[in-house]
Amino acid sequence: MAVLDVINQEGKKVSQAELADGCFNVEVKSSVLHEVVKMQLAKRRAGSAAVKNRSDIRGSSRKLFRQKGTGRARRGNIKSPLLRGGGVAFGPQPKNWGYKVPKKVRRLALKMALSSKLQDQALTILDQISLEAIKTKDFAAILAELEIDNALIVTSEKDEKLELSSRNVPGVKILRTEGLNVYDILKYHQLVLLEPSIKQIEGRLA
Repeated sequence: MAVLDVINQEGKKVSQAELADGCFNVEVKSSVLHEVVKMQLAKRRAGSAAVKNRSDIRGSSRKLFRQKGTGRARRGNIKSPLLRGGGVAFGPQPKNWGYKVPKKVRRLALKMALSSKLQDQALTILDQISLEAIKTKDFAAILAELEIDNALIVTSEKDEKLELSSRNVPGVKILRTEGLNVYDILKYHQLVLLEPSIKQIEGRLA
């Protein structure tokens, strides 16, 4: 069982926290992480690309000229894909790109992502982040004190002051434990856990 120092927002050690091996000490397999990240990115695709085919074009359906005798190609109506302003043949239509990965695989990938941060010494535990008001300058000062510039900060509950103060700080994201996911953990260089969130994460992955 790994033991990490818990620091306050001034960067001073205040206690220690134990991390369960079942969540933070799992063998990391890149193939599993890749599969889950690929699934998450596929689900984020809008799938809204669309064109108008000949049935969607507004225009007359009368035959432009007679079938035979003109020497020209046969034309059914003005909506033909071969004519300017006509419909598009075989163009993209709205679709859902999302697919599912088994729940056990998703849970395992989350454990692997957490373990990778611990192995890379990119995991920091804070006792709390306390802000007197919604102020980006105060939040940025705390990050500077902790020497954090690109991090995912995980909280145990909604903290409006913290979430609103961090909105305009580049390279930082505040996420509650219920929204913790593999893509965001791997995207940011550092993972910062507020101490109360550890038990919630371990309970979710138990």
